[in-house]
Amino acid sequence: MSDPKETKTLKGLRILVVEDQAPIALQLEDILVDSECEIVGPASRIGQALKLLDEKTVDAAVLDLNLAGEMVYPVADVLDSRGVPYMFATGYGASILTEPYRRKPVLQKPFSRREFLRAMRETIEQG
Repeated sequence: MSDPKETKTLKGLRILVVEDQAPIALQLEDILVDSECEIVGPASRIGQALKLLDEKTVDAAVLDLNLAGEMVYPVADVLDSRGVPYMFATGYGASILTEPYRRKPVLQKPFSRREFLRAMRETIEQG
């Protein structure tokens, strides 16, 4: 069960999930559904994510940094241009990020439900 503070912060938001590993995408979906969010995606490739952004309005996003060998930066650029807050979720750590993305929140994989909700809440509040 989610912490009531995180659930209240996220309730009703449309969150884009960009993740190419199915178990992690399912974990994110479970957490977000439990927090009463609307999930956009998940997208497992950059092209899918960009198409979703063309078709849907989102309030925030969680982006896997590396999608099948491609960096997710084109998706991040669209989100930046629209003023949509996002965070990276990666097993690589923050040091792999290039400028200007180094200022964005990074959630280190693997992560717990509590860590994800805290990071998402902070991402939205900073957004």
